[in-house]
Amino acid sequence: MNSLFTHFNLKKFGFRVIVITVVYLLVKLTIDHDDDGKEHAFDFTSIAYYLSAFFLFMVIWETSDWLIRRHQKQNGSIYFKDSIRILGINIAIAIPVIALTYYIINFHLDELCNILPEERPLRFRVDFFRALLLTFAVGTSNLFYFSLNQKKRIEEKMEKLQKELIASQYASLKSQISPHFLFNSLNILTSLMYEDRDLASDFVTRLASCYRYILDNREEDIVPLEKELNFLESFIFMMNVRHEGALHISNHVTTNPKELFIPTLSLQMLIENALKHNYYSKEKPLEISIFSIGNESIVVQNTLRKRSPEETSTQLGLKNIQKRYGFYTNDRVIIEEENNFFKVTMPLLSKDQTIKTILSVS
Repeated sequence: MNSLFTHFNLKKFGFRVIVITVVYLLVKLTIDHDDDGKEHAFDFTSIAYYLSAFFLFMVIWETSDWLIRRHQKQNGSIYFKDSIRILGINIAIAIPVIALTYYIINFHLDELCNILPEERPLRFRVDFFRALLLTFAVGTSNLFYFSLNQKKRIEEKMEKLQKELIASQYASLKSQISPHFLFNSLNILTSLMYEDRDLASDFVTRLASCYRYILDNREEDIVPLEKELNFLESFIFMMNVRHEGALHISNHVTTNPKELFIPTLSLQMLIENALKHNYYSKEKPLEISIFSIGNESIVVQNTLRKRSPEETSTQLGLKNIQKRYGFYTNDRVIIEEENNFFKVTMPLLSKDQTIKTILSVS
């Protein structure tokens, strides 16, 4: 890859040859005032000026590339002041090269180029300042190109860092769910063992099923809806036992759960979120309804009776779900609060949407 003749270098060289040729032809058209038609495109003068333009452009361009790469290697990013300094150095290096090149053409190749002695000083100055102007244009455009690439790299880096942050938050959230869930479940199981042994046995079976799901899918960010609903069935049973009539959870998902996907534990997070932020009792049970809208989305809706705010909610769970969906689809997670109901609508993902390289959550 370090070879001079890599595909990238050949492509860059070809592009620069085209640019040099086009610029040379445009300049030639603006300064060619010979009306008798005797000057041809391939006479010695034209060839000399083309070769000089080719040489100067390549020197200026490669010098600009080298200065930019050196600065990036030493300092990383290029800011406006750095660009001015790089451009100044580039012009300072180019000045003697330009002067020497056109001195040779105007004062040593003057006879071959049909330059009259009295025309040499004026023609040298014109050639010199025209080349200096082109040097400024090339250096500026090259810096602009590198700046765009730098901006793109920074945006990609920021996106990667954001994904790492979301992945870290998700891992942290899952690590909090498991101990909290287990602690509450063991407390319920302890009381059930003295009150209803059959129910306690069923509860243990459901608890084992829930934990098997959590452990088996702790490294997965997305799971089939079918697996999430199977877990949810055991989770709903345990929640109903735990809250003894103060909680009513209904499941009305009618779509085909085998063909669609959803973020892992997202339904549990939303149910836990409803329990955390709402008041409920046997007299006024909390109603939570889970239903699908075609194959497009799944909705978790609960009655809204907010607790007295003891602490400001961070909404970490909701934000985490929204950002996890952002890895796979442009469809938004819709959060609504109206008519005494709190509703979260999550897109259902197809298999094609889940085949995407993202940061592994561990």
